[in-house]
Amino acid sequence: MATRKSVIVTDDLDGSADAETVGFSVDGVSYEIDLGAKNRAKFAKALAPFIEHGRRVSSKSRRPAYRRATSQDNAGIRAWAKSEGLTVSERGRISADVIRQYETSH
Repeated sequence: MATRKSVIVTDDLDGSADAETVGFSVDGVSYEIDLGAKNRAKFAKALAPFIEHGRRVSSKSRRPAYRRATSQDNAGIRAWAKSEGLTVSERGRISADVIRQYETSH
């Protein structure tokens, strides 16, 4: 028996079918929204004057929002956090706040 699954992308604003994902960034935060043809045209028209006068930025020149730590980094971060009196678990995810404090101090 064969199973066939379909993914139907609908417009996030009005629920219309045949939407496409549109990505955009504002104040350094990236967003995605699924828009059908009508809303995509509205979106493009609204942004047109800003795009016309804006500067294009290559993805190479942008600094990544975060860097995923390796297991060696995690061990070092945990040791540092304990020496600073911060609470950190022996295993699992290290909180973003602890990682931020570690990166600030190094």
